[in-house]
Amino acid sequence: MSLTLALLLGALSGLVMFPAAQHLRSLQGGERARATLHTSGACMAGQCEVTFEAGGRTVVAGLPVGSGGGKQSVGAAMTVRYQVDDPQVVAREDDVGGGGAAVLAWMSGGIALLFLTLSVVAAIFLARQRRT
Repeated sequence: MSLTLALLLGALSGLVMFPAAQHLRSLQGGERARATLHTSGACMAGQCEVTFEAGGRTVVAGLPVGSGGGKQSVGAAMTVRYQVDDPQVVAREDDVGGGGAAVLAWMSGGIALLFLTLSVVAAIFLARQRRT
């Protein structure tokens, strides 16, 4: 059980949260725009959308995994950064440092190491009991 949790948390950290933090950091130099929260939900899981003006047209774009702002209600104003050539790639300005996703990546990675250590200790303990 501990080994399974270690593998799942390690996969979450390495395959989801670290790339999410890198993606958020990549938008630091993006174009700024005032946006409105269009759809609220679990923003950390990438289920929020914002509406903003880019290039003279209204864009509705989803916030990426690792975004904050999930406690805000629909219609809340925020500042976003987006790629000029693709306004669908957007992130809240408060998130472009990658902070929330990076913290979750380190936490899940650390907990994965803890469960991996517990698995190794349990295996050693069982191996010693079988010898006696």
